[in-house]
Amino acid sequence: MPDAFTETTPVRPLSTNATAAVLHYTVAMPRPETHLFEVTLQVAGWRSPRLDLKIPVWTPGSYLVREYARHVQDFSAAAILGDRAKPEKLPWQKVSKNHWQIQTEGISDLTVHYRVFANELTVRTNHLDSTHGYFNGAALFFYIPGLQQQPIRVTIVPPRAEWRISTTLPPVLDEPHTFVAPDFDTLVDCPVEVGEHAVYHFEVLGKPHQYAIWGTGNADLERIIADTRKIIEVEAELFGGLPYERYLFLLHLSSQGFGGLEHKNSCTLNYSRFGFRASDRYNRFMQLVAHEFFHLWNVKRIRPKALETFDYDKENYTPSLWFSEGTTSYYDLMIPYRAGIYDAKTYLKELSKEITRFLTTPGRNVQPLAESSFDAWIKLYRRDANSDNNQISYYLKGEMVSLLLDLLIRDRTQNHHSLDDVLRQLWEQFGKDEIGFTPEQLQQVIESVAGTNLDAFFYHCLYTTEELPFDTYLDLFGLRLQPEDVTHHPPFTGMTVKTEHGREVVKFVIYDSPAQRAGVDIGDEVLALNSLRVTAEQWGDRLKDYQPGDTIELTIFHQDELKTCSVQLEAPRPTSYQLVPLAQPTEQQQQNFSDWLGVDLADVR
Repeated sequence: MPDAFTETTPVRPLSTNATAAVLHYTVAMPRPETHLFEVTLQVAGWRSPRLDLKIPVWTPGSYLVREYARHVQDFSAAAILGDRAKPEKLPWQKVSKNHWQIQTEGISDLTVHYRVFANELTVRTNHLDSTHGYFNGAALFFYIPGLQQQPIRVTIVPPRAEWRISTTLPPVLDEPHTFVAPDFDTLVDCPVEVGEHAVYHFEVLGKPHQYAIWGTGNADLERIIADTRKIIEVEAELFGGLPYERYLFLLHLSSQGFGGLEHKNSCTLNYSRFGFRASDRYNRFMQLVAHEFFHLWNVKRIRPKALETFDYDKENYTPSLWFSEGTTSYYDLMIPYRAGIYDAKTYLKELSKEITRFLTTPGRNVQPLAESSFDAWIKLYRRDANSDNNQISYYLKGEMVSLLLDLLIRDRTQNHHSLDDVLRQLWEQFGKDEIGFTPEQLQQVIESVAGTNLDAFFYHCLYTTEELPFDTYLDLFGLRLQPEDVTHHPPFTGMTVKTEHGREVVKFVIYDSPAQRAGVDIGDEVLALNSLRVTAEQWGDRLKDYQPGDTIELTIFHQDELKTCSVQLEAPRPTSYQLVPLAQPTEQQQQNFSDWLGVDLADVR
């Protein structure tokens, strides 16, 4: 039974015309336990001797070539030839990894059938089992080059009558379980959940919203919906309204998942099923909601020029993901605070955690922010044991730069303007008409709001690896960064040891640290410290028996070879930083803080 929004107006069925083919997908799942979607594409009114089909290699919002074609199997094509009663197979060949080509000389109507293996539960892939079916358009459907703007019907065939369908695709009048996308981009942008999931309806600012939830856990839906409503209202106020007629939150409750993927009228969220009781974990979920919902403006409509038109066949390069994702990350902490979900102390605590992550990532000294965005396709989603040494996330550093920009703008304009005004101007200039912005245009908008030239700021923050001037801007608002007291910390080695399958394994070695200079490598098994057995649990306490400057003998297995390394210890380094008020702030600093967060500086001491 379809569970589309009742407020949605069904569209009338499509009919064949002389100028364009009619495309109709059927998605079945007769044996969901096999994890195989059965997909059929019917093409009517075809007028070419050859039909090219391509499946995307990536999906918007997740900047990695994921090779969705690797899950396609059992491809075939057939048509009714002449007066024959049975369909005849059509010849086809695979031209490249994601490109199939069918010979269609003299053929106007044909059927393509294939199956897609779906057993990866993430927000950007497909998942099918005996409890539900979930799919993303980019990971399931072919597109026909040149016909991406063609309307596409989709009929979904659930395996059982009690399975419902949740999607933002509008239903087709008088065709059960059938929906229509006006173009391929929309088909990709409307994920589908099929199953016995729970559906919760609520209204915000006169528009219908849904939570469609698969899985069980300890989520308090009444509280989640109440807080989600607050988030929607705060973000709508920032941008001046809601740019959709309805919105769907698809939530998958899994054993240990985390993630989100934004769409124009929906988002998919994956969260730990028992991650809602503790306040910090609940706050993290609401930050995820705020992040993905914020994206319906920033990146889905306000987006870099390189993403104005999607090329599903290859990487789409841009240096501006720091703004699309990083600025969104800055607001995903701020929005729940403005919504009253947590207080100013909690906000500063959460922001301190983000600053700590940034300042304890060595890769910030290696990879500039613009390069991090440009190289997302080969680095961010392909982390390895050395990633923290040679890269920095454009989410994280972009968030830090957005914080500094917000404080800078507020300071230069006596708090008459802020980063909010940048977003509103981008929305008016680019977002409403979905015109992509260039890096130069983005800087121009920010400068126009700040009322000053920012060439030096952008060069320093985006194109160099120099440290960000946190205290310069925080001081203007009565704050400073306080590193933790390391007096009682063990000396610094630069290596992280964890217990793994009964072995003490080196999981990370900081570049140019004492451990690296001694020859310790990722994957080594630690056996003893100064000839005495040591475990990961004991590691920190054992090091406290020594002083900076001392040399310890570390016994390890390096690629099954027994070795002893001499590690010269260094002074301990901070592993956390906290935003704290200045001891004696001026009246101006106190006023700036109050204008920024709406509370007195004394309230967060």
